[in-house]
Amino acid sequence: MSELFKKLSEPLSISDIDFRVQSINKGGYATILAYKNARVDMNRLDEVVGALNWKREHVRDNQNCIVSIWCEEKKQWVSKEDTGAESFTEKEKGLASDSFKRACFNWGIGRELYDYPFIQVKLNSNEFEVDGNRVKQTWDFKLKEWIWYAEFTDGKLTYLGAKDNHSKVRYQYGKLKSKQVKKSA
Repeated sequence: MSELFKKLSEPLSISDIDFRVQSINKGGYATILAYKNARVDMNRLDEVVGALNWKREHVRDNQNCIVSIWCEEKKQWVSKEDTGAESFTEKEKGLASDSFKRACFNWGIGRELYDYPFIQVKLNSNEFEVDGNRVKQTWDFKLKEWIWYAEFTDGKLTYLGAKDNHSKVRYQYGKLKSKQVKKSA
């Protein structure tokens, strides 16, 4: 089981990581969040343990998710459970998805995301607008088109960088040795 956990815990490919804007301040600095969606977890479980050797169960009105993996050695299911938080857009689906992703974190999937640096990017003046107390991005800010690079050493993130849709470097953390590229959306 420890070898299985080790494989589940391997860093995700940068192409499996999505990035979104959490907030923009009046000075034009955007805070960017790195996250994984539930399909990434399902794919990792399918690849590592096999599609028929894991299962998920939602309890407490989708607040909790139990992800179980069949342990051939013990001839029983081994489970990890966690609680999710509601989504602002899709309450039930968001809650189920979040609890599943959190339970998968307990299995080690995407755990390296907790070690990602604080990502803050200075936006160009055409990429945001201030409307009273609200600051929002404009259509000129195309984060989904950015190309991200990541490098890991011994499972730890040692470099994270991004180029925008004009091939301009917009973010860097650490020192790049070799590239692992995130495909553009």
